Amino acid sequence: MPEPLIDTHAHLQWNKFDADRAEVIKRASDAGVSAILSLATDLTTSYQVVGLAEKFDNVFAAVGIHPTDVKNAGPADLDKIHRLSEHPKVVAIGETGMDFYWDETTAEIQKEFFSKQIELAVECDLPVVIHNRNAGQATLNILGSYQNQPVRGVFHCFDENADFARTVLDMGFYISFTGNITYKNSILPEVSQFVPIERLLLETDSPFLAPLPKRGRRNEPGFVHLIAEKHAEIRGISFDSIARTTTENARRLFRFQTTE
Repeated sequence: MPEPLIDTHAHLQWNKFDADRAEVIKRASDAGVSAILSLATDLTTSYQVVGLAEKFDNVFAAVGIHPTDVKNAGPADLDKIHRLSEHPKVVAIGETGMDFYWDETTAEIQKEFFSKQIELAVECDLPVVIHNRNAGQATLNILGSYQNQPVRGVFHCFDENADFARTVLDMGFYISFTGNITYKNSILPEVSQFVPIERLLLETDSPFLAPLPKRGRRNEPGFVHLIAEKHAEIRGISFDSIARTTTENARRLFRFQTTE
């Protein structure tokens, strides 16, 4: 039997899955995915991912407010997310972080909500799932202000350079790459070589960024094996080695309670 996989970042609540969500989850299970972490982007989707986690045994939830959604959020939203974080199948806060690609004008609001969600993660003893797009230094600056607190988590959809990866690793974070690590002419395979396998996680970011040869299609958690295969190719090791270690990493960080 192949080693089980864990997709540590998907958005199963997205409307692109409305027609066949249960089938998507079953296909993932049939493909050896033992757990899927579905991440919220605002208060509404935080309730939705918790509902999915309650419905499906192998689905877990992360609750939080995405940086591009903070302009529509308020303090009451964070209070409700705090309450949701107490649910037994909520295993992380996120996704949160900083994004200057879409809307740099909300930088101060993003900083406020990112900081408060880091504090929530520390209070609840949960990892934080970090979104960073065109905001690398700002993200590091905020995290640096919490260096004396027990902040743990992952930089998801990593697309920075090797120096940034080293900084993130030195801060104690995990790193995960999406299907973009499989794209032609991508520099990410070179960057990923600097990430020790003990600090690597697998993710799809479904329904976005489908890996080759599925690029152009809706992504789904069952495709995570293609990303695992790419990591095995980059490192010159077996698929089972990647699967086994990344699954152990995910269980260590998120404290998954799976049946495998």
